[in-house]
Amino acid sequence: MPSPQQGPRVGVVLSRSNNPKSRESYLRSVNAAGALAVPVFPGDPEVDLSNGLHGLVFTGGEDINPSLYGEAARAETGTPDDDRDKFEVSALKAAIAGGLPVLAICRGHQVVNVALGGRLDQHVEGHHGLTESDGRRSAWHEVTLGRGTLLAGIYGVKAMTTNSRHHQAVRPDTLAPGLVASAWTADGLVEGFESDSGSLLIGVQWHPERTERDERDAFNERSRLLFRYFVNAVSRNAKTGGVAANAAAG
Repeated sequence: MPSPQQGPRVGVVLSRSNNPKSRESYLRSVNAAGALAVPVFPGDPEVDLSNGLHGLVFTGGEDINPSLYGEAARAETGTPDDDRDKFEVSALKAAIAGGLPVLAICRGHQVVNVALGGRLDQHVEGHHGLTESDGRRSAWHEVTLGRGTLLAGIYGVKAMTTNSRHHQAVRPDTLAPGLVASAWTADGLVEGFESDSGSLLIGVQWHPERTERDERDAFNERSRLLFRYFVNAVSRNAKTGGVAANAAAG
């Protein structure tokens, strides 16, 4: 595996209000896959190809302001960070326009859906995870991967167990135009999606950056597969100067 200094530059969109250990887990996962992880925060210059980034990762965090998808906030919806919402929607659109591959995780998965015209279920029970003194215990559930989808090609399985740390979600009827669902829970939540345009855009509701102490179904190694696939695709895209194709790579 090439060192991060030899690999592509991947912008990791973060919030300074998040736990530093959480921020570090995203950066570490991207670096371990062979890229140079570049922290990007709200207020930084607009993200585009001219700043030397070859791909973007959108990460977890606060609930998105429901006004962005035409709804009033429910009682369970947390206080939004409007500056972060605005910055990330702009960054995503710049990335898509510039042909940058995108990996969107948890909140990032939801940001992509909202930015492209979808909506969210503002509260679902039983998916948020449990509380321990170190704050690292997750809930777990199985997701089914759609046949022929990018995620099924990356993981090489029909179903897998993932961690779960969210209380808002995408459902089939709230999925944005241009996105194709590629992973679902038994209760019908869209836990993964990809672009239908041929560009490389992957959204997952779970947290592949987390190293879970009580992992299920080889979750930690499966998570590394996703980051390696993404970084390899970013590298190919950077070399060709074009939009990476939605084809699973070995």
